[in-house]
Amino acid sequence: MHKEKILTIDDDPDILDVLDLTLSESYDVIQAQNGKEALDMIQTQIPNLIICDYMMPIMNGREFVRTIKKDILLQHIPVIMLTGKGEVKDMIGGIDAGADDYIVKPFDPESLLARIRMILRRTVRSLDANPLTHLPGNTSIMEEFQANISSGKEFAVAYADIDKFKIYNDKYGFKKGDEVIKEIARLLVTIVRKKVGPESFIGHIGGDDFVFIADDNIMDDVCQAVIEQFDAIAPSFYNENDKSAGYIIGKDRLGNEIKTGLLSISIGIVSNKAAAITHVAQISEIGAELKKYAKSFQQSNYVRDKRKNNRQEEKD
Repeated sequence: MHKEKILTIDDDPDILDVLDLTLSESYDVIQAQNGKEALDMIQTQIPNLIICDYMMPIMNGREFVRTIKKDILLQHIPVIMLTGKGEVKDMIGGIDAGADDYIVKPFDPESLLARIRMILRRTVRSLDANPLTHLPGNTSIMEEFQANISSGKEFAVAYADIDKFKIYNDKYGFKKGDEVIKEIARLLVTIVRKKVGPESFIGHIGGDDFVFIADDNIMDDVCQAVIEQFDAIAPSFYNENDKSAGYIIGKDRLGNEIKTGLLSISIGIVSNKAAAITHVAQISEIGAELKKYAKSFQQSNYVRDKRKNNRQEEKD
């Protein structure tokens, strides 16, 4: 039976032992002794919930919570803050930093377990994140589209899709395909955050489809960077023979054998600069049309409403 994973963080080994005894029967428990160690750990082991002491060396609980709540890949993880008896300021500080709940030491094990069950149930109901990449899913994407429309400002939405991914999945398997999806998510988050800022929005529609939002005047630069870095890492997804050949043999959706090149990425940019956008459905419809057009080039590419891309310009 699959157990949900809980990360416990405390510099007191006795507290870690008590937490392990309390939780290990029902949950998979991993442990860290300070916030810095915990941050390193969750890069490879993303927990379902975190229990964090407020007072710790190197990085305290408040700093730790602030850090993960700013990370779009980690901000969905609920955090319970542990505070000492009577340390009201610590409790308030933890909540202000973004902690979802707090419990005072020494704690009653049954009360802690009840709090955990409640928070995990609430998280499952409200969590819209994609289970593979932990990026915001379709509900959050639609809400973000509406927020941008309502703001009245100029904005651009990029729809990104990996080309030839089905044939890649058929040959290399879903596990390898999932690794590619996660690597693309990391690439998008890194680039968009660098270009747009820490509050930027990147969403995962599902499968190999992603969206990201930026000011219209910088979106071309963002897409160009995504294409360049994607093309740089794409060969690493293949074995040496396929990488050297530059193609793989697979079957299309009709079962016909075809030779297909290495993975590429197609991006369609929807902007309200040239034409008004009044409904989220417009963004989806235009994005699908543009992405289909971008795919026709058979190489990494992006197109705008005016069919302008990084390699050529189509006349209206």
